[in-house]
Amino acid sequence: MTTRVLDLGSGTKKRPGAVTVDINTETNPDVVHDLNSFPYPFPDSQFDEIYLDNVLEHLEDVIRTMEELHRIAKPDGHVTIHVPYFRSAWSSIDPTHRHSFTAESMSYLDVNHPFHQQYRYSRVGFRVRSVLFNERWPTAGYRARVAAWANRHPSAYEQRLSHLLPLDELTFVMEAVKPHPG
Repeated sequence: MTTRVLDLGSGTKKRPGAVTVDINTETNPDVVHDLNSFPYPFPDSQFDEIYLDNVLEHLEDVIRTMEELHRIAKPDGHVTIHVPYFRSAWSSIDPTHRHSFTAESMSYLDVNHPFHQQYRYSRVGFRVRSVLFNERWPTAGYRARVAAWANRHPSAYEQRLSHLLPLDELTFVMEAVKPHPG
């Protein structure tokens, strides 16, 4: 069985073997589409893996975007999202960024988290499989130790150290919770 992969906002860093989507025609995506426009041009439950690499912070409506990702993901499909960490200079330096993210930001969509159960911001749900600081950033010395510690103790890091030793990026890996066909 072939794994279907979707790379949203692919730009020039295309994921090999993925269907690429971008609004910029100069990047030669497979599909030209504005990710702020719903629905996305795909049928329900089509993709095993969906990637957003520094895209979600640019979009108008995070909840609506996540609902659309849920719609096009297969049951148990993985959604991997890379965003700048809110304490990072990268989060604020780009004037096109609309949103900032902490390690708990996706908890509001995690069916097993009290935030999702209490606030019900969305009718869909995911399981947050992992949240990692600086997963893809080359770090050495103290930054590597800070990232390792933050990944073991995200709440303590955010409350006690993130303002003194800010990291750069968060990676969320989530799984779509929806019924299997049949």
